[in-house]
Amino acid sequence: MGKRIVYYLLTNILVVLTIGIIFSLIGRGWYIENGQINLIDLLIFSAIVGFTGSFISLLMSRWMAKKMMGVQVINTNSNMSESERQLVEKVHRLCRAAGLMHMPEVGIYHSAEVNAFATGPSKKRSLVAVSTGLLQEMDDDAVEGVLAHEVAHIANGDMVTMTLLQGVVNTFVVFLARIAAFIASRFVKEEMAPIVHFLAIIIFQLIFSILGSLVVFAYSRHREFHADKGGADLAGKDKMRHALESLKHYTNRIRGDEQTAMSTLKINGKRRASIFATHPDLDERISRLQ
Repeated sequence: MGKRIVYYLLTNILVVLTIGIIFSLIGRGWYIENGQINLIDLLIFSAIVGFTGSFISLLMSRWMAKKMMGVQVINTNSNMSESERQLVEKVHRLCRAAGLMHMPEVGIYHSAEVNAFATGPSKKRSLVAVSTGLLQEMDDDAVEGVLAHEVAHIANGDMVTMTLLQGVVNTFVVFLARIAAFIASRFVKEEMAPIVHFLAIIIFQLIFSILGSLVVFAYSRHREFHADKGGADLAGKDKMRHALESLKHYTNRIRGDEQTAMSTLKINGKRRASIFATHPDLDERISRLQ
């Protein structure tokens, strides 16, 4: 899950930056009049750019996940292997239990990491994917707990909620970046001001985007607890707890291997809390679940 969030954020930053650059090249008349910033016009402009960027990122999320993670979607209309059939049946059964009207795509990607994620622009167009490492390392009950957690993300509408939050964050990023760029352009010669203003927009927008991502990461950590609860409701508390404990056991076993990165329900079993972490500490999640 962690990688999917990072990919979503990177996509969002690039999309918003691209849109902002295009508007900047068209002209600053959107919000600058007579050498002064109209804050109301700038806020409206920022909201348009910010929410457009976040919704484009949302629409691209499933496609981006497939391409970046190399997900092979299981074709339910053709002959499936026994393991694929069981995986699809588990996901569909959990989705029906969650009251979802449309079944998500189910996919597998080749990776030694223990990983699973859910993504998509809506409940109707969602994707649940697991790594081959997860299927190899975990028993059936743990796999079901992981899948229930991901289905809970879909049922909770977490991607849409994150998109709305990202839109608000983007709005402030664009707004503050252009104010900072305008101020910076006041300290150079008049003929250099447009160039400085343009370059400063790019620099400040990247800086503020990184800072803004801390808000998204904090929300991501918060919603994991809700997905754990939802997973426990769907698969049973014992299976959800078993999934978390299996992840903890796995992280402890491979902790010294810096080549392996986990990004499922929790990427890192260490007690250190990080403001850049997409998932809370496993021990805390197990404790809350109990």
